[in-house]
Amino acid sequence: MKLEELAKKLDLVLLTSETPAVKEADITRGYASDLLSDVLAHAPEGGLLVTLQVHLNVIAVASHAELAAVVFAGGRRPEPDVIEKAVTEGISLYTSPDETFDVVGRLYELGVKGSHA
Repeated sequence: MKLEELAKKLDLVLLTSETPAVKEADITRGYASDLLSDVLAHAPEGGLLVTLQVHLNVIAVASHAELAAVVFAGGRRPEPDVIEKAVTEGISLYTSPDETFDVVGRLYELGVKGSHA
């Protein structure tokens, strides 16, 4: 499913409107973790990360792992410098008021599977 369509169905708030091309990414895989070394080792290329972490290292890891997007759960929002770096790296950022468990459950219902599914 296209990233923009997933965002609409989950009522995600886009934080990086400057990265429109990424919104067209086809998202079939995702990963949820707050341990960035775990994300580096297991997140699927071109996928989506759901996390509570909002610092600059998340963008570095997402870029290295070649993720299309990051969803910050629990209503968390990164600082402007984090958003700016994501735009530079071409990574879409979203926030959701829902907790990680609920975001991941809804993604799964919409057909987004884990990295090893």
